[in-house]
Amino acid sequence: MAAWLSPVARELSQVYPQALADEALAGLRAVAERSAGRAARARGPLVPGDCLLSAYPDHVTARGEAPLATLRGVVDDQLSDLVTGVHLLPFYPWSSDDGFAVKDYRAVEGRYGTWPDVSAFAERYRLMVDLVLNHASAESGWFRAFREGAPAFRSRFLTVEGEPDLGAVVRPRTSPLLTEVETADGPRRVWTTFGPDQVDLNYGDPGTLIDMVDILLGYVARGAEMVRLDAVAFLWKEPGTSCVHRPQTHAILRLLRAMIDALAPGVRLVTETNVPHADNVAYLGAGDDEAHLVYNFALPPLVLHTLETGDAGALSAWAGELTAPSGQATYLNFLASHDGIGLNPVRGLLDELAIARLVARCEAHGGRVSYRSDPGGRALPYELNINYFDALSAPGAGEPDEAVRRFLCAHAVAMAMVGVPLLYLPSAIGSRGWPAGVSRTGQARAINREKLRRDELLAELALTDGRRRRVRDGLSALRAARAASAAFDPYGRQEVMDCGRGNFAIRRGNRDRTAAAVCVHNVTSSPLAVHGGGLGAFGKRDLVTGRRLEVRADGRLTLGPFEYVWWSADG
Repeated sequence: MAAWLSPVARELSQVYPQALADEALAGLRAVAERSAGRAARARGPLVPGDCLLSAYPDHVTARGEAPLATLRGVVDDQLSDLVTGVHLLPFYPWSSDDGFAVKDYRAVEGRYGTWPDVSAFAERYRLMVDLVLNHASAESGWFRAFREGAPAFRSRFLTVEGEPDLGAVVRPRTSPLLTEVETADGPRRVWTTFGPDQVDLNYGDPGTLIDMVDILLGYVARGAEMVRLDAVAFLWKEPGTSCVHRPQTHAILRLLRAMIDALAPGVRLVTETNVPHADNVAYLGAGDDEAHLVYNFALPPLVLHTLETGDAGALSAWAGELTAPSGQATYLNFLASHDGIGLNPVRGLLDELAIARLVARCEAHGGRVSYRSDPGGRALPYELNINYFDALSAPGAGEPDEAVRRFLCAHAVAMAMVGVPLLYLPSAIGSRGWPAGVSRTGQARAINREKLRRDELLAELALTDGRRRRVRDGLSALRAARAASAAFDPYGRQEVMDCGRGNFAIRRGNRDRTAAAVCVHNVTSSPLAVHGGGLGAFGKRDLVTGRRLEVRADGRLTLGPFEYVWWSADG
């Protein structure tokens, strides 16, 4: 137990005055003592074959079954050769935002199933769950207790008195920052970064931090091997500042890391910070003291830009500088998620004209665009709300072979990169967009959140030449290729190769330099000769398909439209 006390005490002193720091340390020690021996066993180090699936608890339903059990069955029967881990999006009782306005952190929403249904995923897969630690539902028991003036909750939520300077606050929404509510103490203005139903918690109260750590360790006890820290960048607010990425936020993250490493070795913290790339990777800290993994938010818009233009220049330049601060930190690589395609992460990587082209493409392909306000009140495009398949290939264009090839090429790029791949369920099974969901809910993000009936999904996956089957099988082949080569070490090396702007090419290698692989992707709609980088010196069998490659004597290789090849380059 003593192993974590000193670093935690040090971080608490960066967050609180000494009296409150002592109170917090005593509370955290009590939580740790209650949790002793309850941590579920982690599955060991992340390996090249690891690939995660992200899904809502009710993403697939069947009459008479708990949705969590239905989802588990579909993953077991249809996706077990593709994924080794499952990220369950919020399964707690909630009031809005498809689960991210949590009413009770310690309960499972009854219509989804039970805690045993959640824990069942950990029997076969690495289980990742969400800790929604920035805010709670306005309908939560915590907020009700706050409004009633219960002593333990009087300071649980962030309130604002007077007229402080809030002009520099960074917002991901255009809704009002402050929401007035009636309480036992009269009207109070509470901070609502994400909207009036999601009220920001006050980490200036040690009781908030203590409760959240208790909840975190409770998830670990129920089998969570990875915990996604939702919206962590906004955790600490100070009027007069941007209220994002504050030093206290990083101190709290280091505190959580110290406790997790000591109390639940092998459990990993994953930060979700949809912000410019430099700010995002800062949550890896020194490589061993903050997040174990960060979501690689620049990747989705960069890959979309690359496939849209047929020019891998921007992607290659970024990937060539992508490093982690240590061999204990890495990236979670994804293209689609339950949210949209964030644009902030590529500001500074793409110019405004390129970003405007992505916005125009999204709208032309039936998507929506979400906006945020800058400190001057100007509306800026913040997120593309569109299914990733649709973003790459317009729905009205039908489903030619090229659309599937383009989609798989995009994912080959993401799965070749250093880190761990994560697939959103609609992408893993080749779904297209759901515009009816936007009309039905009024929420732009619903376009990529369609819920599916199990029988209909299984029937479509059974069609050998169907889009869903071809996508799933193509992704499975990529995952198998990763698993077959130590070169795809999640913490390994990555070197961008110059094979022409129409190709994205990287050389991958493991940490001890005993394995290497070359991954080349034609990002254009035309046949393209691959040249440069001494390709002729490398192996000649494609790791994905197993077929022998026809490399000319001069080291050139011709790839078809959106074709990709990976091969061993050991030695």
